[in-house]
Amino acid sequence: MKRILIFLGLIILLFITGIASAQDAYTEIVPYQNEVLFNQSMFKIDVVDPVASTNWKGINYPGLRGGNQLVIYTPSFGEKTGTNEFGTEAIVVGNTVTSLSGADSIIPANGFVISGHGLAKKWINENIMVGSKIYLDLDNKVITSYITSGTFLFSAMERIKEVQEMMCYYAQQYSTYNQKRTEQNLNKAQDYILKAQKNSEDSQKYSSRAIEYANLAMSTVIPYDSKELKGVWIRPTYFNKKDIEAVLDSLENAGINNVFLETYYHGKTIFPSKTMEKYGFIKQYEDYVGFDPLKIWINEAHKRNIKVHVWFQTFYVGNKPPETHPEYILAQRPQWANYQKKNAFSSTIPFSVSEHNGYFIDPANPEVQAFLYELLCEIVHRYEPDGINLDYIRYPQSLAPNYSNYDSSNWGYTPVARAEFRSMYGVDPIDLRTSDPLWEYWRYYRCGKISNFVRKVSSLCRANKVELTAVIFPNKTNAINTKIQDWKNWSINNFVDGFTPLFLTCDDKTASSLMEDVLRNKSASTKLYAGLFVAFMNGSASDLIKQIHASRKYSLNGIILFDYAHLKDDYVQALTESVFKGRCKDIIISEALPPPKVPQMNTTTNKKSKEKKKRGRK
Repeated sequence: MKRILIFLGLIILLFITGIASAQDAYTEIVPYQNEVLFNQSMFKIDVVDPVASTNWKGINYPGLRGGNQLVIYTPSFGEKTGTNEFGTEAIVVGNTVTSLSGADSIIPANGFVISGHGLAKKWINENIMVGSKIYLDLDNKVITSYITSGTFLFSAMERIKEVQEMMCYYAQQYSTYNQKRTEQNLNKAQDYILKAQKNSEDSQKYSSRAIEYANLAMSTVIPYDSKELKGVWIRPTYFNKKDIEAVLDSLENAGINNVFLETYYHGKTIFPSKTMEKYGFIKQYEDYVGFDPLKIWINEAHKRNIKVHVWFQTFYVGNKPPETHPEYILAQRPQWANYQKKNAFSSTIPFSVSEHNGYFIDPANPEVQAFLYELLCEIVHRYEPDGINLDYIRYPQSLAPNYSNYDSSNWGYTPVARAEFRSMYGVDPIDLRTSDPLWEYWRYYRCGKISNFVRKVSSLCRANKVELTAVIFPNKTNAINTKIQDWKNWSINNFVDGFTPLFLTCDDKTASSLMEDVLRNKSASTKLYAGLFVAFMNGSASDLIKQIHASRKYSLNGIILFDYAHLKDDYVQALTESVFKGRCKDIIISEALPPPKVPQMNTTTNKKSKEKKKRGRK
C-alpha cells in the first residue's frame, strides 16, 4: 500500500508540474536541470494543413500527403488526417507526443498530428517515441524532436496508468478475474519508476526497465475468451504441404482459430480454376502450378479445428499493366476496365495512383459480375470453405468531396455504366457536377451495383451454409463518398453475416472511434470482427493489446490480425500470455539486460539549417 501511495503521489506531482509549465510546440526546448538529452533531430516540414493549392504533390493521395512528405495536421484541417496506411503518425498534445498511430488519426483539439510517408516516415520511426518533446519552427518549416530522460519516464508512467485502468475494468466485469500476475509486474514497474526519479543519470535505464515490466503486465491483463474469433489474414506464399502444415501448427500454438486465406488476388487464383480457364485467363497463379494449395489449407486447418475463410479481391485485378501478359484479365477483356471521369476517353486503361497503381474492373458491367459470381460458385461448391471474405468490394478510392476536383477523381465512368444511367435518367453522368440534383442518383446507381453483387453472393453462401463477411472502411459517409461502398445497406438488408473493417491505426483511441462508427450504423444481426493493422504498421505489442481491449469493451465478436507475414514473435508472445490462450506462465526479465537503444544524437536536418540559440523551455 505504501508503494502505491508514493507512486500516486509522484504521478500527481508530475501532473501538476506539467500543467504549470505546459507550453505549446512553438518554443524551443531546453532540458530541465539534471535532465539528460539523448537525441535531438530535425526534419523539413513540407506543409501544414494541406489543401490542393498548397500541396500539389499530394493531390492524388488521401489526406493530401504525398510521397516522402512530412505533414502537420492541426485542428483547422478537420477531425482526422484522412491519410492511408502507408505512413506513420505521432499525436502531439501541447508539445508532447502522447501516442503513435499509422493512419487517419484523430487530431487533438489542443495539439496536432505529425504524419510522414517514405523518408519522413523513416525519420519519425527513428526519432520520435511516446514522451518525445516537439518544437515546430514554422518560419523555417522545420520540426525538431527531443528525446530526454523525461521522455522515458513519461512513457513508463503512461503505460503503467493504462494497465491499471484496464485491470480495474476487468476486475469489475469478471467476478473470477485473476489479477495476481498483472499486479506483480506492475509493482516491479513502479519500483523502477521510483529508482528513475531518484537517479537522474540512470533515469533512462530504470524507466526502460519499468516499461518492460509494464508491457509484461499489459500482456497478462486481458482474460482469455473462448467465444472470441481470433483470426489472421494470410497471403499463402508456401508451396508445399510441409510448409503449410508448419504455418498451421504455429497458428494453432498461437491460439488463432480462423484463417482468412488470400485465394483470388491480383486477378489470379491460387488453385487451378476451371472458371479462369473458361474465360481465357491465367488458370492458376504461376507460383502454385503443380499442386492445389487451397485444398491442403482447408483439409489441414480443419484437422486443427481452425476455420478457413476465402479472402477474395473482388473488383481489384492487380497492378501489373495488362499488356505485360496476354492472359491477364484486362488484356483479355479490356472492355471490363473501370475509368475515372478525368480519363473516361483515354485509349489507355487507367490505374489508381492511390491504390498501389492498381487496376480495377467495372461493377456495373454484367459480364464482370457474372464472371466473379461464377468463380465464387466454383470455390464454394468445390472446396466448401467455412467462409467467404469479400475484399475490394467497392470502387477505387477518389478524393473527398471537399476537394475541388472531387468529381473528376471519381470512378465508374465506363461505357456500360454511362449508357445505362443515360437510359434511366436522360443524362450522361460525365456531364454531372456535384451540385447537380442527379449527382446523388449517380452515386446511388454505383452503390447499387456493388450492393446487388453482395446480395447475389449472400444467396450463394446462405444456400451452402458458408459465412459471408466483407472488408469495409469505417466512417460510413466517407466510404460512400470516396469508395462508393454502402455497407450500411448490406447490414440492414442482412446480406452479410459479418464485417471485417480495416482499422488502419496503431492508436487505440482512433481504433475505438472507428469501432463506434461501425456499431452505430450496422444492424444487431451483423457481427463485427475488428481488423487490426498494428503488426502491418510495425506498432508495438502493447498497441495491439490496447486495441484488443477496445474491442472487448465494445463486445465485438472477435479480431483479425493483418497479417501473418508481419506477425512477429513479440506480438505472438504478448498474445499468448493470456489474450489468445488461457494459460499462465512466468516470464523473467533479466536484470543484466542492457537498456533499449535510443537514437544517436543527431542535430542535423535534411535541409541545411543554422544552429539557433535556445530561447526557452518548451
